Amino acid sequence: MDVVLSVASVPAVRIGADSGGTFTDVVGTDGRTLKVPSTPDDPGRAVRLGSEALAGTAVMLLAHGTTVATNAVLERRGARVALVSTAGFADVIEIARQDRPSLYDVWADRPEPIVARADRLEVQERIAADGTVLVELDLQKVPSVPAGVESVAVCLLHADLHPQHEVLVADALAARGHDVSASHRIAPEFREYERAVTTVLNAYLRPVCGTYLQGLATIGDEVVVMTSSGGSVDLATAADLPVLLLLSGPAGGARAAAEVAVACGWPDAVSFDMGGTSTDVCLIRGGVPEPAAAQVVGGFPVRAPALGIHTIGAGGGSIARLDDGGALVVGPESAGARPGPACYGHGGTSPTVTDADLVEGRIPVGAAFGQMGRLDVEASRAALDSAGVDAAGVIAVVNAGMERALRSVSVAQGVDPAGLALVAFGGAGPLHACELAESLGMPTVIVPGAAGVLSAVGLLTAPGRRELVQSWPGGSDLTGLDAAIDALAAAASALVEPGSDPGSDAVLTTSVDCRYRGQSHELRVASVEAFGQEHLRRNGTIRPDDPVEVVAIRAVVETPAPASIEEVLADWEGRWSGAVLGPTVVEREDCTIWVPAGWRGEPGPLGSLVLRRVEVEEVE
Repeated sequence: MDVVLSVASVPAVRIGADSGGTFTDVVGTDGRTLKVPSTPDDPGRAVRLGSEALAGTAVMLLAHGTTVATNAVLERRGARVALVSTAGFADVIEIARQDRPSLYDVWADRPEPIVARADRLEVQERIAADGTVLVELDLQKVPSVPAGVESVAVCLLHADLHPQHEVLVADALAARGHDVSASHRIAPEFREYERAVTTVLNAYLRPVCGTYLQGLATIGDEVVVMTSSGGSVDLATAADLPVLLLLSGPAGGARAAAEVAVACGWPDAVSFDMGGTSTDVCLIRGGVPEPAAAQVVGGFPVRAPALGIHTIGAGGGSIARLDDGGALVVGPESAGARPGPACYGHGGTSPTVTDADLVEGRIPVGAAFGQMGRLDVEASRAALDSAGVDAAGVIAVVNAGMERALRSVSVAQGVDPAGLALVAFGGAGPLHACELAESLGMPTVIVPGAAGVLSAVGLLTAPGRRELVQSWPGGSDLTGLDAAIDALAAAASALVEPGSDPGSDAVLTTSVDCRYRGQSHELRVASVEAFGQEHLRRNGTIRPDDPVEVVAIRAVVETPAPASIEEVLADWEGRWSGAVLGPTVVEREDCTIWVPAGWRGEPGPLGSLVLRRVEVEEVE
């Protein structure tokens, strides 16, 4: 990989660096952008090369988004973990829930538990849900951890409510020199299986992510890392709680997309991020990305704050092939950056979505993709022909998969896409957005300024964020609820500025997870009083005579972002003039935009291009 490093003296800048499966995108607050091929063997190397190429050593702040945690789980490349549980509960992570991964597929298997049976340890102790100690803990009988274990997860029964035994066990293991993750710190919420899995995942990721993240410490004077919830934490917290990073990069894109959508007059929208390896979509309501009701990564439930991002294996590098039945399949396998699509000229021979877009004329012949150089359309044709696949068919298949993803965050949530804009970004998103919007009846597509690197923009414009959650044992008995929320809010504030008030610039919000008695799922609302109307909006029904139960309370503190989106995208203002009428291709240094027939684009705020269906405009 050839990267020309800048040696010129430049003013100190703040940088956002998003490590993707194919490219690492780097954005500066001075408006400069850069894409470098990712380095999967050492993701930090691409971040360092990109940062140095953009700003030399004058990096005031590095805001980082990462795929390392996600890939470690998906590829099962984490640490060897031991699980310490209450006697009789060692197999909870394997027993799991009664639901099956695929209801009608008798051959579908659950993912193998991360902790081997021999590494599941039990300790004699028992605390009831009401806090009664049923079996006293004897620290002398805490079992020894098997040789070769790199990290230990401790998850005792009801430790989300009464963690005293778990604290003692975790401290004892730490005193023996073990790296310990305890459930009362990682996921203090009820549901034993989910709490255990989340704690195990944190232990599984700590050795992998810790070393890599600490290697970023010297890149900038300050380093923050994006979490799945759309806010950033300091480097030490990210290394301590890597389970928070499973949707790190995509969350940055959703945050930035929401801000651009609001600026364009669309507080309700869907973010559509199609990169080289995957496509990430997220519903935006009222200018805010929707939080996830539940997060599943690699088949494992994760009880950690996250945005409601749906991800599929569809990107510009997704490989097209014929399956055993002769049907055309696209992805989830990707050609990555090296060798990449055939048109890159780096030895790739498998046809990809990018090759199909090039052959179909959506990408101009001879176009250059940054350091990838000029694209070779003949190589793309040869790759498609050798695989026996048609370019138009590849595009149709990948679009169908992405349409299903968009429906899952809109129609499946009871939201009519006709009232939403589609915010298209990533290197490949603007090539497919108009067709997807048309198939869903969405009237407007917004292509932001710096669309090809918008997730990195979002890293810079996301606030600092810490969220605490605590199980509520009272159910429909709300006695003491307000006091408990106040106490949790104070604890969250202390995480931002320990020992002091977080200051006037910090924003504190609280919420409760509620359900009707007898339900097995809950909704997050600002207050118990707001639950009925939210239940009506989400589910179409309201039950005013049924008691409402609180199962958890939450407190979130957000601090100002390193930069505003107006600052980062200031250089993009005024780049558009006049209208763009399809069918046409719009080339930009960060992405290529395909405008089909029946669509027209006009300049929008923050350097965006706002595309609308012509027939909709004529009706108006």
